[in-house]
Amino acid sequence: MKTIFRIVSFLEGISYILLLFIAVPIKYVQGNPEYVKLLGMPHGLLFMLYIALAFVIKKEMEWNGKNLGIVLLCSIIPFGTFYVDKKYLRN
Repeated sequence: MKTIFRIVSFLEGISYILLLFIAVPIKYVQGNPEYVKLLGMPHGLLFMLYIALAFVIKKEMEWNGKNLGIVLLCSIIPFGTFYVDKKYLRN
């Protein structure tokens, strides 16, 4: 389950970065919302999966409430999921 969480974490991080730093600027600078529409749904699904899997693997990873809170908070911070991978998921 940890491996699946790592993959979802990576994909969620990439989708968030693409959405924030590519799609949103294109939407507001060029007036083209297509990229936000294209990237928004996959990012939303990956975000929800990330949150759900964090709760699922909490016991396996022996995270206390503080660690789980950090993992969840990192899902809304750009590049945060990469920090989670480095700090909490790698052996």
